[in-house]
Amino acid sequence: MTDKVFIHELTAFASIGVYDWEHTIKQRLVFNLEMEWDFTEAVKNDDVAYCLNYAEVSQTVIDFVESQPFKLVETLAHRVADLLQQKFGIKALRLELHKPKAVAQASSVGVIVERCAAL
Repeated sequence: MTDKVFIHELTAFASIGVYDWEHTIKQRLVFNLEMEWDFTEAVKNDDVAYCLNYAEVSQTVIDFVESQPFKLVETLAHRVADLLQQKFGIKALRLELHKPKAVAQASSVGVIVERCAAL
């Protein structure tokens, strides 16, 4: 059984882009996260202490994204994935990072990072 915690459409505003003008504004980024988490102890004990705190995960992402400038969405996505795995002990995750309106003819562009649990 694989249990997952998800966060959809988490919005943060970042200084991101390869062009100088992009660093004079804050751009909206949207994250969709799926994080593998074992619910066994939480269910057995009906205790939140064994859950992955999605509010804390969300705030961690927002704080990190808004803390410094980035050039590439690829770099940002990998660093967020690394941070979440290290801080919360998440073994596997799927992270979608959307940069809405970055291309006029598309509603959104972005990247997907998937990290699988080590065997």
